[in-house]
Amino acid sequence: MTSKPLERVTTKRLSLFSGRTHPALANEVAAHLGIEVGDANIVEFANGEIRPRFSDSIRGGDVFVMQSHYTTNGHSINDSIMEQLIMIDAAQRASAKRITAVCPFYGYARQDRKAEGREPITARMLSDMFKAAGATRMVSIDLHSGQIQGFFSGPVDHLTAMPVLEEYVRKHADNDVVIVSPDAGRVKVAERFAQHLSDRNADVAFINKRRPKSSANVAIAKEVIGDVDGRHCILTDDMIDTGGTIVSAAELLLERGAKEVWAMATHGVLSGPALDRMKASPIERVVLTNTLPIENGKLFDKLEVLSVAKIIADALAAVFDETSVSELFGGENQA
Repeated sequence: MTSKPLERVTTKRLSLFSGRTHPALANEVAAHLGIEVGDANIVEFANGEIRPRFSDSIRGGDVFVMQSHYTTNGHSINDSIMEQLIMIDAAQRASAKRITAVCPFYGYARQDRKAEGREPITARMLSDMFKAAGATRMVSIDLHSGQIQGFFSGPVDHLTAMPVLEEYVRKHADNDVVIVSPDAGRVKVAERFAQHLSDRNADVAFINKRRPKSSANVAIAKEVIGDVDGRHCILTDDMIDTGGTIVSAAELLLERGAKEVWAMATHGVLSGPALDRMKASPIERVVLTNTLPIENGKLFDKLEVLSVAKIIADALAAVFDETSVSELFGGENQA
C-alpha cells in the first residue's frame, strides 16, 4: 500500500511585540496594521533580571520585536537593548519561523568605526548580538551612517522619515528655503531633501564644523558653505542629542544673514543640556519624529513631534507580504 504525503495549506501569521521603552509607538504601528500588540508578559526580578513569556503561540509565525534603544522609565539604553535581545531569544525558542528586530532608533550607531586607536566598533557588535539572539532581519529608521546595514549578516530594511518631514515643510515653510546639513557627512541627505522640494526653489548648504580631538558631544561650527543670506534655513540631521551641534550651526547661519532657522531631525535624544540649549537658541521651530519617546518634561513651545508609525507599519506589511520595502520610498531609503 502506497502512503500519501501529508499536505496542508498554512496560513501566515504576523505578530508584533514591544519592549517597555516606547510602547506607544508600537501601539500606533499596530493600529495601522489592524492588529494588537502581543502580550510579552515581561517580568522583572528583584535583582533587575527580566523574563518575557509570550501569552500566545507564535510557532511558525512571522514575529516582529520592536524596541527603540533609549534611556527612559528608570531603564538605561543598555537595559532596552538587552530586553529586546531576550525577547528575540524567547521568540526563537518558541519556534517562530522568522524574527525581525525592529529598532526605530538603533543604539550605539555613532560607534560605527574606529576614530582613534583602542576604540570599539560597538554598532557592529550590537548587530552580531541580534543575529546570535535569533533575529534574521532588521528594520531601522535613519541610521547614523548607511554602512551599519553591512554589519548585520541578514537583510536590513533602512527606512527614512523624510516623507513626513517633507510634508511638514510643504505645509508650513516658505517657498524659498535652504536645506542645511550641520556637517559635510549629511550633505547627500540634504541634497535629496532639497531635490524633493525643487518646486519650492530649495537650495542646499552645509556647515563646516570641527570636533575637538578626544571629546564627545562637542562640535564647533566654523563656516557656512552655500548662500543663506535673507533665506529660510532648515537644518536637518539624523538626531539631536545634546543640541550643541544644531544650536551652534543655527547661530552661525543667522550671523551669515539667514532670515529664519528651523531644526529638523528624526531622533530626539535630547540628553543633558539639550532642552535648555534649544529653548534659549534662536531656532524658531524644532521638528522631531516619535522614534523615541518624548516625555511631557521634554516638551517645549518650539517643539513639534511628527509620527512615523505609518512608515514603520507599511514597511512591516511589505516584509510580511514579501513585497518591496524600497519601493515605498522610491528607492531612496538605502543610503
